[in-house]
Amino acid sequence: MNRIKVINEPSELVPMLRSVDTPVKRDVLKEVTLEWRTADEIEQKFGPEGKDAIVFFEKMKLVETRWLSKNGGYPEKSYHTYYTSFNINAQWPVYEISDVLTVAMMSDEEYAEVEKKILDLMGADGRFAGDIAEALGLTSTMLKSLVRRSVHMDYRGHRIEPIRDE
Repeated sequence: MNRIKVINEPSELVPMLRSVDTPVKRDVLKEVTLEWRTADEIEQKFGPEGKDAIVFFEKMKLVETRWLSKNGGYPEKSYHTYYTSFNINAQWPVYEISDVLTVAMMSDEEYAEVEKKILDLMGADGRFAGDIAEALGLTSTMLKSLVRRSVHMDYRGHRIEPIRDE
């Protein structure tokens, strides 16, 4: 089945750009494009960074999951790429795309500082995105891009809420 990811909003570019920002992420993405792989298989082949990559891909909704049972054992969650292609509508104002590219290219250390500020403001129950943007002096596009880069939080309507572990 061919599934096409249509990117209509500039902040949706962040997960795409971040999904191939390291050789390990790029290789893990290629691996799960070819066939279904469990997190353990990914970790064995690519190490802890590979397992982190698959968690990132799942949060970004770039992979689909299903439970596989191998050799009559317990079922394990396995991963495969969800989309076969991407369609990007790239007509956005310069100020919006500059926010997106800034977030996508931000160093991990710099991003971790900003992410911590957002997480602190968000709290355990989440918070209205406009309040967080105002408190940090960010544009809505910048905040959306920052949240889409994170594996710890996500948008739920107009709120930013923590991602709960399964």
